[in-house]
Amino acid sequence: MARLAYLGTPEVAVPPLRALVAAGHEVVAVVTRPDRRRGRGSASSPSPVKAAAVELGLPVTEQLGDVAGAGAELGVVVAFGRIIPADVLTALPMVNLHFSLLPRWRGAAPVERAILAGDEVTGVCAMAVAEGLDTGNVYACKEVPIGDQSLEELRGRLVAVGATMLVELLAAGPGGLPEPVPQSGEPTYAEKIRPDELELDWGRPAVELARVVRLGRAHTTFRGRRLRVLEARAAPEGAADEGPPGMLRDGSVLTGGGLLDLVRVQPEGGRPMEAADWWRGARPSPGERLG
Repeated sequence: MARLAYLGTPEVAVPPLRALVAAGHEVVAVVTRPDRRRGRGSASSPSPVKAAAVELGLPVTEQLGDVAGAGAELGVVVAFGRIIPADVLTALPMVNLHFSLLPRWRGAAPVERAILAGDEVTGVCAMAVAEGLDTGNVYACKEVPIGDQSLEELRGRLVAVGATMLVELLAAGPGGLPEPVPQSGEPTYAEKIRPDELELDWGRPAVELARVVRLGRAHTTFRGRRLRVLEARAAPEGAADEGPPGMLRDGSVLTGGGLLDLVRVQPEGGRPMEAADWWRGARPSPGERLG
């Protein structure tokens, strides 16, 4: 077992923390972001990692420098969201759990970028933290097929695999870690998803638009109001697609390449619903378009 410092912030960093505690490791410090206010006049709320740490009775700090004197043997980093200075790394070696097959998709949004790129497989890597952006040597990686999973589904699977990997790697303590190996291959970078990337551009092929929908926040407009597309799939090849992109046709949308079948949508100010129910209520005119 090991004395660990744990650095993380969002919900995806909670299961690995719980797994390490359940495995018997002593977490002597949890570092996370400061509490945030959700709206004007509202009370501040802790990060998901802080909430879990408090529940588990673990000491929490917002100061990175505190890990140096906490008595930890190793730091574990999962979606921390801040650059770790060189002096902190010198004081405490760290292992970072990253949700991609490095060096593919270094950076902030590896799971989203893997989906958008149409990758068939992604995975989780545990690497030594270095000063560069996800450049450290790798202890272990595990592959996870992507298939047609949504972002939420795929991320959940990756987190579960990653939590298990961490427990296995640290079963014999920091001294039992294997010798990390340099990353091999051409690096690609996963920039944060911009809001405009989630607006459906009907001039793009249906297979690409279906990937955008799988990220969970895709939207378009209908009659001047926002329409969220919660679930959709590219129609089989050979489906008739003559007409301008965005035109509605029998529950589908014409795109720059094939038809996109709408499955679930959410009109502005309304509730999520089956696309067929929305269609019956909206009664699109012949030739009417989205976007």
